[in-house]
Amino acid sequence: MGQRTADRTIVPTRPGDLLRFAAVGSVDDGKSTLIGRLLHDTRQLFDDQLAAVGAASRRRGAGDLDLSFVTDGLRAEREQGITIDVAYRYAATPRRSFVIADCPGHVQYTRNMATGASTADLALVVVDATTGLREQTRRHVCIASLLGVGTLVVVANKMDRVAWDPDAHGRVVTEVEELAETLGLSVAAVVPASALLGDNVAVRSAATPWYQGPTVLDALEEAPAGVWSGAGGSRLAVQWVIRRPGGGRAYAGMVTGGPMRPGDAVAVLPSGQVATITGLSTADGPLERAAPGRSVAVELSDDLDVGRGDLLAAGDEPPTVTRNVEATVCWFASAPLHAGDRFHVKHTTRVTRGTIDTVIERVDMGSLHRQPATSLTENDIGTVRLTTADPLVVDPYRDNRVTGSFVLVDPATHATVGAGMVTRPVATEPDGLPAL
Repeated sequence: MGQRTADRTIVPTRPGDLLRFAAVGSVDDGKSTLIGRLLHDTRQLFDDQLAAVGAASRRRGAGDLDLSFVTDGLRAEREQGITIDVAYRYAATPRRSFVIADCPGHVQYTRNMATGASTADLALVVVDATTGLREQTRRHVCIASLLGVGTLVVVANKMDRVAWDPDAHGRVVTEVEELAETLGLSVAAVVPASALLGDNVAVRSAATPWYQGPTVLDALEEAPAGVWSGAGGSRLAVQWVIRRPGGGRAYAGMVTGGPMRPGDAVAVLPSGQVATITGLSTADGPLERAAPGRSVAVELSDDLDVGRGDLLAAGDEPPTVTRNVEATVCWFASAPLHAGDRFHVKHTTRVTRGTIDTVIERVDMGSLHRQPATSLTENDIGTVRLTTADPLVVDPYRDNRVTGSFVLVDPATHATVGAGMVTRPVATEPDGLPAL
């Protein structure tokens, strides 16, 4: 297996070589230009893509080639010169493959940024070296942390505008380290760079003899991956029931947490039935092992009543079946969130009704301290208690980013108004979890 790059060569890829990262930060700090430069300098762009970017650049009077347009896929984005939606791009080097999410920096598109960070292994944080960390950058890093992103690669961008002053880089390092310490994050590197000129992006720059760390590309190639792995054993939320010709059924979904193998005992939740995995398969044939992140069909030893919304769980630490959770919520709607508000709750492949019991606290984006609160306003991050009509099968978000997350949907408009991360499930179905 391999992945085709812009120069028509095939780059070998293996499970674990794939890194998903989200480029985050404030508007105009240079995220899109950095991603465009990274793709350009690693020969990921085809001639027709470069031609389209060049035409858009000249149309807006931005010169012959404004690389920020590489990821701005919507016509409206190119006309306004801003990133609105999350732009996903795919790249590969001889060392690694990448899924890149270029997240919008404007505060009104915070929900889009959260979407891009929700499946990321790390955050590529872009900071304008002439201004330092801004409030929106701090908000983005805070959201990324809450979404389970534990590692940062920071780019002190626009260093050419401060004449490659090492003190300017040092100020960014200090601010980033203080923020990371507060949020419990690891900083892999703080790279002094110029996305516009290409210095220290894919190739080391002669302008920074005082810097001995990696380039942006080096840091990304060396960073750890594994977003779908977690504590507590394997999980598979049933997305589809496959009826086999001639009889029998299989249950399709994506494996998270840990690997699944034939012979593993699993609990079918929330019902609590127990069975053994007799087979795993994909369209390519049977598997002896399904790693986290792999979409598979699972066959069970017993003919059980299993449907969409159920969850197969293996391991010694099963998830909690509950109607009550305490969760951190990123609130996206213009109308505030209050106790008593009702929503549709989308958790894995299950949808149920839910009510906010209480709003406990919110995070102050300036100090990053938690303060008591009775409501959350647009783009606030806070802690709530939620009760659902039907039981959910949850893990703490720190243990499993799939079973520990949910979204809140306005039942009137069907708009997604909040993203939640379970901090503390409360067991309310004590008979639902038999020993495996």
